[in-house]
Amino acid sequence: MKLGFHHLALLLLLAYGSISPAFAAGSWKFLQNVGVSGMHMQLLHNDRLILFDRTNVGPSNLTFPTGHPCRTNPQDLWFRNRTDCTAHSVEYSVASGTFRGLSLFTDTWCSSGHVAPDGTLVQNGGWRDGTRKIRLMPACSGGSDATCDWTEEPAPVVLAADRWYATNQKLPDGRAIIVGGLGQPSYEFYPKAGTNAAFSLPFLGQTNSLYPFVHLNIDGNLFIFAGNRAILFDYNAGKIVRNYTTLGDGGDLRTNPNAGSSVLLPLKPNPTEAEVLICGGTPATSNGAVAAGQFPPALRTCGRLKITDTNPSWVVEEMPSPRVMGDMILLPNGEVAIINGATDGIAGWDSANTFNPTPVIYRPDLPFVTPTSRFEAQAPAGTPRPRMYHASAVLDRDGRVIVGGSNPHQFYVFDKKFPTDLTLEAFAPFYLDAPNDGLRPNIFVPSPKDGPVHVTYGAQLKLQFFARVGVPGAVTMVAPSFTTHSFAQNQRQLFLQVQVKPTQAFQLNGGVATPFPGFYEATVTMPATAVLAPPGYYMLFVVNGRIPSKGIWVHIQ
Repeated sequence: MKLGFHHLALLLLLAYGSISPAFAAGSWKFLQNVGVSGMHMQLLHNDRLILFDRTNVGPSNLTFPTGHPCRTNPQDLWFRNRTDCTAHSVEYSVASGTFRGLSLFTDTWCSSGHVAPDGTLVQNGGWRDGTRKIRLMPACSGGSDATCDWTEEPAPVVLAADRWYATNQKLPDGRAIIVGGLGQPSYEFYPKAGTNAAFSLPFLGQTNSLYPFVHLNIDGNLFIFAGNRAILFDYNAGKIVRNYTTLGDGGDLRTNPNAGSSVLLPLKPNPTEAEVLICGGTPATSNGAVAAGQFPPALRTCGRLKITDTNPSWVVEEMPSPRVMGDMILLPNGEVAIINGATDGIAGWDSANTFNPTPVIYRPDLPFVTPTSRFEAQAPAGTPRPRMYHASAVLDRDGRVIVGGSNPHQFYVFDKKFPTDLTLEAFAPFYLDAPNDGLRPNIFVPSPKDGPVHVTYGAQLKLQFFARVGVPGAVTMVAPSFTTHSFAQNQRQLFLQVQVKPTQAFQLNGGVATPFPGFYEATVTMPATAVLAPPGYYMLFVVNGRIPSKGIWVHIQ
């Protein structure tokens, strides 16, 4: 195939500049003060970030413009019957850096969510009047933005049980399972099918029902981790398929409020195995120590488990520094960013004393040489903003990690050691450093400007891209996460089967067209089943070694 657009080649050449395939330590950029603390965050396929805090916290620092409907909720503990004209949710445009307030009515404190197959953010639970609510936020576009906002499902479409500190996981059939919550050793489904019911899961009562780590395994069952124990759960039959060995000796805890984090590691093409990584947390004794005014060190350890093995055992690794309340985010190249959190204490209001400012990259495909050999420290921000309790992080299509939030107090407080933070920042990992520009692929067909590409299971997608140095050989797709309380719910990454071949473009030299190298075409095979990739929107990236392209959106259903 010949691409006869020499002008495109020259523009890309100028854009990439000089090339030095060196790895640096990443960089930071301040984005915006949006006036609302990002306790919960979700990126939608319109490249807009939805973030929100809670309604019972009192006024935020973002007042609605004149004419915007205000909120009067008699059940609100702060306002009661007074009118609240401040926003508790924000839509932030990643492309333009602009933002606008969104309207929430009932309390979303410590709630959960997922994105439905059609791209609508489904958000559920919370506190008090919000514990059984289901809220919907579409991916807004065009001139409808002024009226595009949150809505609540009307009764009787509500949750079957109170869900405060629950976890959502998307399923292959397009539904989501909602697991746990304070005092709720149970689960339920959304959308509802027939009777609105909650189903018992005693395992959560034996361990911890607060924000359990839930991952969809490649066999269709759910890996559920709580406290320091894990099971493989057949949600269709309502039974435990397997009990895994305890992570550690029982003295360390990993889920809220001990707040480690977890990811399902990237899946290979046509995978036959799956692995889970859990990092950070605290000793069980830290809870009592914090209550007594002490701040013991958090855990440095991670546990890695091949959950598809017959008799798997945890491989214990060690981060460069202790971390509690950290976020683990899958990067486009298959590596894992560990960011935010503290080095001591536990999750909770004023329950930690030392911010951990240094992001860490975990490289899952490196061989295990020593417990620390798979970790690489990155650069802390020049002026670190402590991201402690109630902070969040998400991946964007540029390959950056957007971080926000931190409200480690009951209300918006700005005169403490760790003030409420209303800002967004972007952490750019090493692969976005300028010396790697020439290695960075650039997808130009399909054009990102044309919006999401619609694909089906097992289908082939043609990509055309440019890379001045190297031959990109991998394509990944990443499901954007609903991140809150140190767990990125529904996060998922797959390496896709791909065939890459060089193509030709030409440049004019003295009026003579000569070949210009660096152009490629890839034939990418989509995942075969919805068990591997539940239906919905994913970010797709071309990867050159460790250097990913900017992503494009694909919609698989």
